Order: sequence, then C-alpha cells, then structure tokens
Amino acid sequence: MYALIDGNSFYASCERVFRPDLQHHPVVVLSNNDGCIVTLTREAKALGLKRGTPLFQVQDIVRRHKVAVFSSNYELYGDMSARMMKTIASFAPAIEVYSIDECFADLSGLSDLTALGFKIRERIWRWIGIPACVGIAPTKTLAKYCNHLAKKIPALNGVLNWNDLTPERRRKALACQNVDEVWGVGGRLSSRMLRLGIRTPLDLSEASEALLKQCFPSNVIDTARELRGIKAIEFEPTAPIRQRLVRSRSFAGDVYDKNDLLSAITMHAQEAARVLREERLVAAKVGVFISSNRFKSDVPAYAAMDVIELGRYVNDTPTILAGAEKLLHRLFRKGVAYKKAGVVLSGIQSVNETNGDLLGFETERADKLSEVVDLINNKFGKDTISFSAVKRNSDHWKMRRDMKSPSYTTRFSDVLAVKA
Repeated sequence: MYALIDGNSFYASCERVFRPDLQHHPVVVLSNNDGCIVTLTREAKALGLKRGTPLFQVQDIVRRHKVAVFSSNYELYGDMSARMMKTIASFAPAIEVYSIDECFADLSGLSDLTALGFKIRERIWRWIGIPACVGIAPTKTLAKYCNHLAKKIPALNGVLNWNDLTPERRRKALACQNVDEVWGVGGRLSSRMLRLGIRTPLDLSEASEALLKQCFPSNVIDTARELRGIKAIEFEPTAPIRQRLVRSRSFAGDVYDKNDLLSAITMHAQEAARVLREERLVAAKVGVFISSNRFKSDVPAYAAMDVIELGRYVNDTPTILAGAEKLLHRLFRKGVAYKKAGVVLSGIQSVNETNGDLLGFETERADKLSEVVDLINNKFGKDTISFSAVKRNSDHWKMRRDMKSPSYTTRFSDVLAVKA
C-alpha cells in the first residue's frame, strides 16, 4: 500500500505560515519575473483567479479584493519542503519524493492506514503549518487519484483510503472525474482518449489493452492497470540518476551586453555544478542556450544552443564554467535583445561509476576549490562567495522578484523576532 501526501497550495501555504494574518485571505504566488499566477488559495480561486493567468490581466481583481501577492521565494519553499518530507519520513519505512510539495510513502506492513493518514496530516499541520491531503491505495496511480479526491470532496476531511471503499463506491469514484485528472494523462493524451470514448478514469481502467497498445504509448497501459489496482509503476525510494541537469531563468529586462549574459551563465553553471556535487554525480558534457525576447519586433530574433565534451567526467565549477564561457562566446550575437539564458549538463553518471583522471593535479585543485566554495556558502548563506564573472551590483540580468517575502528560515537577518 502507498500513500501520496502533498501540501495544499504549497507556495501560498508557506507564505501563510509566517503571515497568520493571511489565513482565510486570498493569496497568490507568481512565476519567475512576477509574470503569471502559479499558486493560489481557495479564496483566490473563488474570486475567479486562475493558475497561469498573467498578473497584469487581473490587477483590478487583485486591488478590489486586496489579494496578497508574492513573488516566488524558492529558498523558503525548498526549506519548508525538506521539513515536510522529514516529517512524513517519520511515519513510513520509505518515501519517494516526487516534487517539492508531494511524496509517495510505502506503507507496507503498517496497520490502520486511514487513521495513519489522519495522523500524518495532523503532524504536518502541527509541526510545519502546511495543510495537506493524503491518498492511500495499492498502487501509486490510485494513491494520487485518491489524494485528488481528498482535496475535492470536503466530507473526506483530507484523507481517502481506497480500501475503505466498496466495489460500487470505487466505480463511482473513478467515474466522477475527467480522465485528464489521472496522473500521467495530460491534455494531448486526454484529447485522443476522448475521441475513443474514454472520458473518465473508469473508462480508462476498463478499456481494452489491445486498443490502448494500438493507440497509445506503453505507459498508458501501465496507468490503466494501476487504476484497476494492479501494480505497474515501481516505488523508487532512491531517485534514479538524472539524465541531464538544466539551470536557466528569464531576465527581468532585455539584455544586450555579453558580460551581463556571462554573469547569468556563470550563476547557472555554479548552481548546476553544486547540485552535481550534492548528489554525488559527474557530467561529461556542458551546453549553453540563449534566446532573444520574442515580443521585441524591432530587434533581431535569435535563439541558439551548443554542447561541448568536457574530456572527462567532472563536477567542479571551474571546468564546467570554462566550457560554458567558451560556448557563450561562440553563440553570442551583438545587437540581440536577450531574454533568457541557461546551462545544460548531460552525460551524467554517479561518482562511483567513473574512473579517476590519470593526470589529476589540475582536477584535484579544481575539486578542492569547489569544495571550499561549498563549505563557505553552506555556512554563511547561498552566494556568499561566487566566481568573479557574476556582477553583484547589477540587477538588470537577474530575475525580478519585487514582492518576495523574507527568507524566514534560511537567512539569519530574516528570522522573525518575538517581542515581549
């Protein structure tokens, strides 16, 4: 048996933890550069606001109803997520972190699972301050679907155990939602399913496997089996080694200067290399992509990407950065209004699966430098020390976060003070 636990309106709920005055108040959190709504509370949805809507299109509603608007505070959300996952792990033999706000828990060998679901939910609320829902079922797909229903149906009080339902109620549960609410069934797949008369999760669970095999990729057959209670998707407590690692952001404004682009590329290369070291991975290739502002009709449109081999498997920042800088010089075109840049690492393997460098003196120096940078940044805060190409005094190329809340849990200067 598995449980799928996720935090409701996670980004907005994180903001509410430190702003209790916003409980029962409409709250929205914005995407990069304060563009679109990415998270919103139930109260905000009741006003007609929707995910993906650009903020400028709904400013009247925001002002009229005094909606609290926040820029994305990734530092805060990441820390709150780690706390939530540790809390869930205290209940289960193993967990599989699926995203920043949700994870699967293996409940094998545990008893009274419905009561356990309520205990998990209560502890997350008590210890972290995040409202959560719990779906419990014999397969991961059903657990995620039960979680969806636990959110949608108030009478369930945030927890649904598939095994508590009679066969008749299970059929009704599968028939009460559209098929695109099933995990792994996106808009394109659901459109094709509709043409075949597959409108609900129940229809998908009862569809002929021969038909599914003929019309869809193999993962759709796995999904249909899981909806029938047949395990087809493995539980992965240890995440598989990532195939590639991408770090990118859109700029707050248009960027024309190569040095500003280099600052952004340097920042992304630093972050990508840090993640490699954190996950004990190494990469054999580095790529860079840059693209223009497609909404600027008065300047040349341009997008380019290139990749180079690093010559060996590495995870040190200097080597990765040198390759990324070389690519930027190759791709840069003068006069273009750039809007986005990023770094891609590929050819990734575990550190334990690669052989050492026979001529390893330079590699050892770069590794030690990266290790010292990590130690300083871990002790004194992210980006306390960075490579010289990063322009600290220029915000032109950085992401705009004009309404960002303090980093309450990750920066000493932002820790809340209690007054007597």
